[in-house]
Amino acid sequence: MTTPPGTSMTETEAADEARRIIDNAYRPTPTAYRDDTPVPHVGTTPPVAQPGRPPMSQGATDASVLMLAGGGATSMVGLTTAVLMYASQYADPVVCAIVFGAPTALVLALARLAKKAKPAPEIHQHYTGHVDQRATTVNTRKTVVKRNRIHR
Repeated sequence: MTTPPGTSMTETEAADEARRIIDNAYRPTPTAYRDDTPVPHVGTTPPVAQPGRPPMSQGATDASVLMLAGGGATSMVGLTTAVLMYASQYADPVVCAIVFGAPTALVLALARLAKKAKPAPEIHQHYTGHVDQRATTVNTRKTVVKRNRIHR
């Protein structure tokens, strides 16, 4: 209810208008819409690329973290070498390469040695019923290949 300007309202009209304004002020206005219709399980709509980083397997995630860490370590060693060579003004690049490369080569050699020193895992295979196991060895000039085929 609105009154034209310059006219006055009665007490009852003013109270009704105040109540209407207060009720409208506290009434929630719709800010969102929810569609409750069921979504079909199978349809013809193609998949849509989602925003953000694409999903990766755990192995790919581990490999990318390992590559980032290796790149960071390499850049830190290279930067340290460059700063030391620049600061000394007479450092020989070959000597610096030997000094900074020897620990890296030693660590890589020890890592490869430790990897090969692991004991072979024990394999326990349990079968029920008749098992026919055939082993074939193929010898070539470059490599030796062994195939095990288990037929039940």
